[in-house]
Amino acid sequence: MNNLLMLFILVPIVAFALLALNVLLAPRNPYESKVSAYECGFLAIEGQTRSTFQIHFYIVAMLFLVFDLEILLLFPLAVTLYQVSTYGFIIALVFFLVLTIGFVLEIGSGAISLTNYERPLSNEK
Repeated sequence: MNNLLMLFILVPIVAFALLALNVLLAPRNPYESKVSAYECGFLAIEGQTRSTFQIHFYIVAMLFLVFDLEILLLFPLAVTLYQVSTYGFIIALVFFLVLTIGFVLEIGSGAISLTNYERPLSNEK
């Protein structure tokens, strides 16, 4: 039997066997907080279903992804630096220069400064 066909047969069998073992052997101890709509264990505040979310966390996460991808693109260049020509090296330098300029502009605009902005409540004066 060929290896690929064996893989398509063996993997689902093992997956279903492990799922069956999990259903049979997993402990079941549900309690009120665990089975409530909010699975975190905290009680929901009446009338408020969403908590405030500061956009700074989203911006920092997006910046992390951009610069993480930059490192991901830097690795193949570092591995093949002897094989790429001068043209490939210059293209990589231009790419990193554009990302560095973007990073400097983000720092300058204050997009990644982690200050705690507290808005006053509308009821309090």
